[in-house]
Amino acid sequence: MQIPNHAPIPELFVSYESAQKLKAEAGDLPSWDLSPRQICDLELLMNGGFHPLKGFMTEADYDGVVEEMRLESGALWPIPITLDVSQAFADGVEPGQDIALRDQEGVILAILSVTDKWSPDKAREAEKVFGADDIAHPSVNYLHNTAGPVYLGGPVTGIQAPVHYDFKARRDTPNELRAYFRKLGWRRVVAFQTRNPLHRAHQELTFRAAREAQANLLIHPVVGLTKPGDVDHFTRVRCYEAVLDKYPAATTTMSLLNLAMRMAGPREAVWHGLIRKNHGCTHMIVGRDHAGPGKNSAGDEFYGPYDAQELFRTHQEEIGIEMVDFKQMVYVQDRAQYEAADEVPEGATVLNISGTELRRRLREGLEIPEWFSFPEVVSELRRRYPPRSQQGFTVFFTGFSGSGKSTIANALLTKLMEMGGRPVTLLDGDIVRKNLSSELGFSKEHRDLNIRRIGFVASEITKNGGIAICAPIAPYAATRRAVREEIEQYGAFVEVHVATSIEECERRDRKGLYRLAREGKIKEFTGISDPYDRPEDPEVRLDTENVEVDHCAHQVFLKLEQMGLVAA
Repeated sequence: MQIPNHAPIPELFVSYESAQKLKAEAGDLPSWDLSPRQICDLELLMNGGFHPLKGFMTEADYDGVVEEMRLESGALWPIPITLDVSQAFADGVEPGQDIALRDQEGVILAILSVTDKWSPDKAREAEKVFGADDIAHPSVNYLHNTAGPVYLGGPVTGIQAPVHYDFKARRDTPNELRAYFRKLGWRRVVAFQTRNPLHRAHQELTFRAAREAQANLLIHPVVGLTKPGDVDHFTRVRCYEAVLDKYPAATTTMSLLNLAMRMAGPREAVWHGLIRKNHGCTHMIVGRDHAGPGKNSAGDEFYGPYDAQELFRTHQEEIGIEMVDFKQMVYVQDRAQYEAADEVPEGATVLNISGTELRRRLREGLEIPEWFSFPEVVSELRRRYPPRSQQGFTVFFTGFSGSGKSTIANALLTKLMEMGGRPVTLLDGDIVRKNLSSELGFSKEHRDLNIRRIGFVASEITKNGGIAICAPIAPYAATRRAVREEIEQYGAFVEVHVATSIEECERRDRKGLYRLAREGKIKEFTGISDPYDRPEDPEVRLDTENVEVDHCAHQVFLKLEQMGLVAA
């Protein structure tokens, strides 16, 4: 049933008195600490943003959504909203039980009445929802390498919304936005979905969309989770606020959406439409390659440029929201204005700066012209992204035991210390094992935990403008990727594969470890009884056989120079 855009939408919260009572009772329930993505999902379940969902999906709802974008009731819904948990937690929970859902500080947000527990076929979910079981897609990678192996489903009883300490005045629930539109008499509202800073082309696009739909404009940026490598939401919101006064205040508003994006292209566009309908919008701008994650493992785009628009158009009536086509806007130099790419007269000079080119100009401290962006936005971006030679970064060595990682890392450390300018920290495998991970063994789980600890420390060093040099074995590609994603929020990640062969490492065997591994005295030894995932595309690959240590360190140093991380 469609709810008119001014009428209140059902929420899953109980009254304050009931919430206090449930909080006291929930102390005795099994507790699940929610991940950041699960907190985003729970918030939108509780406040009506995911209406008509009444909780995390049951197995029947999940199967219907994965296969046909339909809940068991027949209602349109394109994205699985599931509570993934660890096997150990799932083993202690059965359908019919209640569990407390807590945030990362341990605050109880809701109670889940478990009706379903199952182990999903993740390859099928990836194939159907994202179009391919390809871990180059950030959500497929998340599905296989981060999400738990068991899903729990059932209705949710909301106790309290997650607390946000940032931009409080900009955060609105669906009912708060609906009340705002009702108060101002806005009957037609066009939503602009964005996860990037706004530049002049976006402003022109949104002006046109509002004119075309004869509607008021809601700038509705996502501030939950977007794609790894995106500009952080603090910087983006400061950029949005810097340009908001370029819009007519009487017909434009901005509100932040705490959504965890899946980058699912066409399905995501339909999902965004349903969410915007719940927030009281009547129209939505759907972009070219809307919510696309970039390139797949073969180097091609995951989705066609207009796939999202086509799927949205097919379901537009059922979504209950009208699509406004995104027109690619380009700057026509001869006319000194932005125009839709398909309306540019033949022979006109068109200027454009891609996202890649913008990042290059920021990285190298080059000019960003006023026709492209607003000085206020550029100023915010430059604060967040100073030239690379002034940013922190991480050099991450990986290779077999005895490959020469530590020796080369020490030589590089000395070269960088000699240069001066930024603090440099070496996180060598043996040093970390002694000081940070002394209680860990060498099982796959413990190795992963060790590398993630190294990644966390390196990300903090990088965030604060220092240089981290890491030299663990780091045998697993999925863990190295997770560390890369964590560090690249703050600065560059330079992977160096020390590609010494296992035979050469065994011949060197200074610590006698290979001999002990061959004799079976060391279990799970990388390269002998445990696998090593060879890096497919490292920034640097070093062959150390018959090569001086200084030469190897110099190769890495030259790469850092080439990337603009150290001044040439």
